[in-house]
Amino acid sequence: MKILTEHINTPGIDTFEVYRKKGGYTAVEKALKKMTPDEVVEEVKKSGVRGRGGAGFPMGMKWSFLAKPEGVPRYLVCNADESEPGTFKDHYLMKSIPHLLIEGMIISSYALGANKSFIYVRGELMYVIRILEKAIEEAKAAGFLGKNILGSGFDLELVVHPGGGAYICGEETALLESLEGKRGNPRNKPPFPAVKGLYQCPTVVNNVESIATTSWIINNGGEAYAAVGVGKSTGTKLISASGHINNPGVYEIILGLTCDEFLNSDQYCGGVRKGHHLKAVVAGGSSVPIVPGQLFLKTANGDDRLMSYESLSDGGFATGTMLGSGGFIVFDETACIVRNTWNFARFYEHESCGQCSPCREGTGWMQKVLNRLEHGKGSMHDIDLLVDISKKIEGNTICPLGDAAAWPVASAIRHFRDEFEWHVTHPAEATKPGAVYMNSVLV
Repeated sequence: MKILTEHINTPGIDTFEVYRKKGGYTAVEKALKKMTPDEVVEEVKKSGVRGRGGAGFPMGMKWSFLAKPEGVPRYLVCNADESEPGTFKDHYLMKSIPHLLIEGMIISSYALGANKSFIYVRGELMYVIRILEKAIEEAKAAGFLGKNILGSGFDLELVVHPGGGAYICGEETALLESLEGKRGNPRNKPPFPAVKGLYQCPTVVNNVESIATTSWIINNGGEAYAAVGVGKSTGTKLISASGHINNPGVYEIILGLTCDEFLNSDQYCGGVRKGHHLKAVVAGGSSVPIVPGQLFLKTANGDDRLMSYESLSDGGFATGTMLGSGGFIVFDETACIVRNTWNFARFYEHESCGQCSPCREGTGWMQKVLNRLEHGKGSMHDIDLLVDISKKIEGNTICPLGDAAAWPVASAIRHFRDEFEWHVTHPAEATKPGAVYMNSVLV
């Protein structure tokens, strides 16, 4: 079942004409002509759809928190600053079927009472920004944007704003600071954006994939969406699949699909590349804990692991991980966990805004210690030092970037400590080009 990508390969689907022929903007007509804003919110709440940017918070509930003071504008901001290593599904959606996002923005803005809304796009994706701007002009020419849309009395101006290419601006309050023309530093909360967000006005920030689901929900009903998936993981999810697999790409899955089927079936990833074995998986983007292959396929209790929020987190960080943003990275036995962890740490050190001391200093220390280990100059003490640093960062920063930097390091040592120790005890061998520790349990 495809909710977001059913028509994504249709020739010309990026144009208004073709999108309209495939049923596009019928949800806008239904919402604006037959439903009140509160009824739209209620359908989204019934759907159980959770934020697809990584946090997984129920979107309808987030909408219901929006303050509605008299005489104060409200804003909807779409977070399209997709910057996490391993994640590229929003990019794929925007470039391939931009009107799906535009339609979702109109419906969501109507539900929230926002008359000016923004799509904040990662600055490196300028060609995607041009695609979105063209789609907005087409929608406006057809009467779906601007003043008095479809005679409903609802006005909406939609603005695409390029970011500066900073990962920190994926955090909603840093995004709002950047949108206001300031340095992208996260804000202390409370107050939350729902009370004081953009320009100190009530604001909702949602991810591209989250907003894009609203047209299907309005056309088919929240209960129909909730019937898809498993438990509290309702609907479908876009997964960005990469690494040592036969079929890398973006896949729309029904939540609740077994991890084994997603990884190994020809319909999806097509298995680990021929002649190699599964070593480890990063299931939800670089910020989530890495797990050995066997803990990705099965829970610690031996049950089949599912591609859902609840199943992937089963066992906590001791034996589980997170669905996160759906950045799915697979490693076979040729991957060096120490080198990969160092690479992630370099990214987080570079992208830390520097506002919080634990993150500013801690990410730098982790990168330096991992650099020592990777290049044969580390000690056994360094491994414990990394664990200690990660504990001191986690939970001690304004925004989750500190946690995102700490979790991959802590989990890599938790599950692959013997590989870290091998880098200490066999420095000459570990530093040879292409050298890999081969004693990890493989699937």
